[in-house]
Amino acid sequence: MSHSPSTGRRIPHALSIAGVDPSGGAGVLADVKAMSALGAYGCAVIAALTAQNTQGVTGISPVPPAFVAQQIDTLFADVRIDAVKIGMLGQQPVIVTVAERMARWTPTHVVLDPVMVAKSGDLLLEREAVGAMREALLPQTTLLTPNLPEAGVLLEERPVETIKEMRRVAERLRNKMAHSGQRWVMLKGGHLPGEAAIDLLHDGDRMIELAAPRLETRNTHGTGCTLSAALAALLPQCEDVPEAARRAKAYLTEAIRHADRLGIGGGHGPVHHFHAWW
Repeated sequence: MSHSPSTGRRIPHALSIAGVDPSGGAGVLADVKAMSALGAYGCAVIAALTAQNTQGVTGISPVPPAFVAQQIDTLFADVRIDAVKIGMLGQQPVIVTVAERMARWTPTHVVLDPVMVAKSGDLLLEREAVGAMREALLPQTTLLTPNLPEAGVLLEERPVETIKEMRRVAERLRNKMAHSGQRWVMLKGGHLPGEAAIDLLHDGDRMIELAAPRLETRNTHGTGCTLSAALAALLPQCEDVPEAARRAKAYLTEAIRHADRLGIGGGHGPVHHFHAWW
């Protein structure tokens, strides 16, 4: 049984269910860094193993679905989990297993980052697994955070090319989610050209534009992981989803702004999760 600290605010507990990137720029290592930087206690369930660095993925090793389930059940049986971020799951049986465990434990916040392709272009999700994500995992999701190519795959159509098209896609994605409770889509527009990176936040009613300056750096490895982990850390601390989304996007923008200070690897380096600290 976990206990609240005796001094003031209760520290949120956030869980990442994702793969491991040994370079620390993406996956559960990046997630726990982002959660920690934003005042949450980070936990992690390992759903896939990768051999990768800033230049590419050289191998993927699956984790047995039954062991993924055992990790989740053992953790939830002991630790209060306030929010879950789901990232790279890799294979269809793991997706189905995670969906079943989320239905069993019903965490308040489930942020799904539908990871499909690495920054290097390497495929991180088996093609036949997309249907399982759409059918099994989307109904458990309270906040979906696809980029434009991922949104296109989920909807089985080409990626959009304008803000106007983004609005239609956000609506279509929201319609694929469960209709009970608060359900949001945060459609990330970073792939569109322009001086601003514009995301759309949609709950079936409101359509909120979130803009940030586009920053020139090649060190953007793990931006999607970092944003979704930031959301999981912030949702229990914020009044509503739009506030959490604004704060998460602001945090990511600064992490990208300071990314070049790190100098990790020779490819797409990571963002600076602890830019406010060191």
